[in-house]
Amino acid sequence: MQLTNTIDECDRCVVLSEEDYKLADDIILRPNVVLICDEPHDDYITKAPEIIVEVISPSTAKNNEGYKFQKYEAERVMYYVIVYPKELYAKVYKLKDGRYDKQGDFTKERYDFDETLYKASVDFEKVFKRFHK
Repeated sequence: MQLTNTIDECDRCVVLSEEDYKLADDIILRPNVVLICDEPHDDYITKAPEIIVEVISPSTAKNNEGYKFQKYEAERVMYYVIVYPKELYAKVYKLKDGRYDKQGDFTKERYDFDETLYKASVDFEKVFKRFHK
């Protein structure tokens, strides 16, 4: 995974896929990808990840753009990335003053997550290269 390559030298951060994120006993979400640093729990994620990535499909769009967006914002996840593989673009949101601020729509650009512990980044051109036909 491309996000993993940017944090290889960090021994405090890990990129996980399809892991449970426990917000409360009755609220457990399963993001597609997370970047988490200093997570104390082994069985599931208990603290806000630095980055969450959700990949949109017709069946998940409403949940990812609405419910999960609000939950991640309330939990103070610093970056939320919504990937639209069919349309070949991603929306990046950054938490600012407790609310998500859209950083832009990305197709071929590189984005630096400057407020992560190990300064992660993503080259969206490389991400979307695998989706081109």
